[in-house]
Amino acid sequence: MRLLIHVEGRTEEDFVRETLSWHLAGCGYSAVSARLIGGAKTRARRGGVRPWKVVRKSIVTHLKQDESVVSTTMVDYYGLPGDWPECTRRTGSPVERAESIEEALLRDVCASMGPGFRSDRFVPNLVVHEFEALLFSDCKTFGRAIDQPDMSQRMEEIRARFGEPEKIDDSPDTAPSKRIASLVSHYEKRLHGNLAAMEIGVERMREACPHFRRWLEKLESLPKLVAREREA
Repeated sequence: MRLLIHVEGRTEEDFVRETLSWHLAGCGYSAVSARLIGGAKTRARRGGVRPWKVVRKSIVTHLKQDESVVSTTMVDYYGLPGDWPECTRRTGSPVERAESIEEALLRDVCASMGPGFRSDRFVPNLVVHEFEALLFSDCKTFGRAIDQPDMSQRMEEIRARFGEPEKIDDSPDTAPSKRIASLVSHYEKRLHGNLAAMEIGVERMREACPHFRRWLEKLESLPKLVAREREA
């Protein structure tokens, strides 16, 4: 069984390759890889989340091409285009709204795949609110990883106001990435974000971010579930 993670940008692509794949490789997958939504030809002009019809086409194409592949997504909830299913819902907490969108994505992909499709081959996931929220899982390690230890206390103060990294809000001025950029003037998402992510590690993110943890647990359990079904 191969795991293919559809990502929105190069930062998430690096995170899968340099951090997440090492963790999931021990769960029974033959390979864990990331794929930029839209393909390599659009890398140079990549910016923001793709429209759902583009994302769905990429997911469905790969699911149909390889029946042994499990697909999932790593896309920021913050800034989703309005054409994503359930995206306009405004009731409930951000996590509840994200989970409602994820359920709608699963229904849409299953409908596109047609009868006989195993729904557990697609695990929709939105990062709440964005990749940088995961970096608030360990503020001290973040500061040390990018050689800015003095910023750690200020990061911890931000996290303390919200309680959990995934609750840090998503306005254009106060999203997690904007808060980090206000503390580090030269912050580069792809470089500094992934340096910090490697140091923080998946387990620390799991402990601090409940929505991320639930996604991780689904991915970890799938190979064992499929193996048991084959033995039955």
